[in-house]
Amino acid sequence: MKPIYLRLLFLGFVFLTLFFSSCKRKNADPEPITREEAIAAIRAFDQGWNTKNAAAVDSILAPAYVYFTQSGGMFSRDSVVATASSPQYSLKDVSRDQYDVEIFANTAVVSTRWCGQGEYRGTLFNETQRCSITLIKVNGKVQILSEHCTPIKSNRNFH
Repeated sequence: MKPIYLRLLFLGFVFLTLFFSSCKRKNADPEPITREEAIAAIRAFDQGWNTKNAAAVDSILAPAYVYFTQSGGMFSRDSVVATASSPQYSLKDVSRDQYDVEIFANTAVVSTRWCGQGEYRGTLFNETQRCSITLIKVNGKVQILSEHCTPIKSNRNFH
């Protein structure tokens, strides 16, 4: 039978090891996102839309993703994924440029200009929009957390 002090010493060592390893994980800096990773994720997202590939769109969106609509509403993640492959939505011509990327740790906020022509629920559209896309990097995976696009108007009342 081992002396009690050896058991207590062993248990104390195990406790301290678990305690300090859990503290390290909680206080560890998040893995930083890069400009290139953010742009690559947006391009993969766009490619999913262009090819009507709902699985590709789904894979880029964070579980808590939300789209803020032009009319002030919110569009759920499930609705965005469903729309990406819907026969009621089609893109004829689309492009994205003017990537302006701001990074803070594992988060990137990207401003882009999106131009698209197509049809949604029987209504034709031809729009140029300024989009704000928030991306996060968690466990090595870059995902889109939120998006808001608003038409660029030629006659601006504000800014």
